[in-house]
Amino acid sequence: MPSQTVICDHYDQHVATCQERWAQALAAEGFDAAVIHAGSEIISFLDDYHYPFRTNPHLLAWAPLTRHHDSVLVVEPGNRPVLYYYQPDDYWYLPPSDPASWWADHFDVRSVRDTGQWRDGVPAGRVAFIGDAPDLQGRDELNPERLLNRLHLDRTRKTPYELACIAESSRVAARAHVEAERAFREGCSEYEIHVRYCEAAGLVDAELPYGNIVALNTNGAVLHYQQRQHQRPEVCRSFLIDAGATQQGYASDITRTYSANGGSFSEMIEAMDGLQLGLCDGMRAGVDYRDMHLRAHQDIAGVLHDFDVITVDPATAVESGLSSVFFPHGLGHYLGLQTHDVAGLIADEEGTELPRPEGHPFLRLTRTLEAGNVLTVEPGLYFIDTLLNGWRARNGDDGVNWARVEELSPYGGIRIEDNIVVTEGEPVNLTRPAFSAQG
Repeated sequence: MPSQTVICDHYDQHVATCQERWAQALAAEGFDAAVIHAGSEIISFLDDYHYPFRTNPHLLAWAPLTRHHDSVLVVEPGNRPVLYYYQPDDYWYLPPSDPASWWADHFDVRSVRDTGQWRDGVPAGRVAFIGDAPDLQGRDELNPERLLNRLHLDRTRKTPYELACIAESSRVAARAHVEAERAFREGCSEYEIHVRYCEAAGLVDAELPYGNIVALNTNGAVLHYQQRQHQRPEVCRSFLIDAGATQQGYASDITRTYSANGGSFSEMIEAMDGLQLGLCDGMRAGVDYRDMHLRAHQDIAGVLHDFDVITVDPATAVESGLSSVFFPHGLGHYLGLQTHDVAGLIADEEGTELPRPEGHPFLRLTRTLEAGNVLTVEPGLYFIDTLLNGWRARNGDDGVNWARVEELSPYGGIRIEDNIVVTEGEPVNLTRPAFSAQG
């Protein structure tokens, strides 16, 4: 069960902050009120199966309605927010339980049986409608871009309540990661490891913030690997797991890599771990995340050179693009209600783009860091056939020790990822203490 601290502490302040932010954003864009729809369930084509439901994060930011499709929140500055809490009279599916007082006391909660009852409560004046539910389609002021940009920028600065939720989700994920490593050491299959992870976290697949990446051997070189093979491999060399948890809708996002035995790959993991901790320590207010991404390329190229994988110096590897052959993704991203949280690439309410460094198209965060930001730091090093073959076709054998690549390729790759809170002083690592607490 989540701790009482996570559930209750700071929530009063969090709702007050939401009130203030929404009032300012609505006023700045000339709106009198907003209607935030949780979203509706989607039924599969020609069947009665519902796809897993995810609440509109703009509603989830106000209240922990993680399973409450067709609920609607009406926000009118100066008035108590009105929540149309959808509780159908249903015997096919279990309806939501009554609202918990710790959060519901901050709203005018109106339990409704009909998904459309909120329409009678739309305030007069200019109203913004937020969400993607079919009931909102055709509205004149649907998801106004400048308003959403303002709200997204606000969400990059987490409240104490949000930080507590993310910290709790990190503790849950760390517990499950420890169990997953144990399953790997026992020789389990990818699917078996995934099941052990979910059992330890106390979450089913639909409650995870994203689909677990559970990759043995060469599968660790597939960045978003999702297969989870049932068969145990004949030889188990390595294990990469990228998996998180949720608390009141807030995500953690953690990656670890393990070697079955000692040797070069195990030593490379240790080198990447030290490199990653150094990058985490650099996540401070006023730092341009783009600079940290480029530093990661320089550092990873250094590891590749130290382990005789590349034959050119790190600066040359970065300048030529060789480092991107081994590290093709971005260093990290914002984290919160969404795993890849909002506003990572914009500067203002106009949506002015903050460009990625040339040659680095997959970086998800290009902003200067501020206190209250929560982000991931996830440097990686992989042996990806497609990228290696492309480099070789363009450059021949230049710059790469292909014998060393052949030796290490069966291990797939390495990624180490922690979740970091930016403060006015030293950054706070939510992930390492969560692992240490597991004993």
